[in-house]
Amino acid sequence: MDELDPCKAPDGPVTVRMFGSLHTLRRERDLPTTVDFEVPVDGMTARAIADALELPHEMIEGVFCNGHVFGLSRLIVPGDRIGFVPHGTPGPHRFMLGLWKAGREDEEVGA
Repeated sequence: MDELDPCKAPDGPVTVRMFGSLHTLRRERDLPTTVDFEVPVDGMTARAIADALELPHEMIEGVFCNGHVFGLSRLIVPGDRIGFVPHGTPGPHRFMLGLWKAGREDEEVGA
């Protein structure tokens, strides 16, 4: 039986999902709401992926990446699974999910 090598670089496309109003925006444009997106082996930022998918930055509050929440400055590498989360998540959930913190971190670095 083959064992997974924890040092092996991830490969394959990034699975990208859009939630809430971003999901609606894509549907209105007759575009898929879940896509496989190819990124270079050294990765690219979530912001660059949002640009390529024509997702307005001002609508995005955070990015789920492999089960954790980050801002748009997060480096995404091949094999990651991400989801763009729009503004509008109810208050208490924003804190519990880490969306508030993710947005603040991007503001602090001038993103």
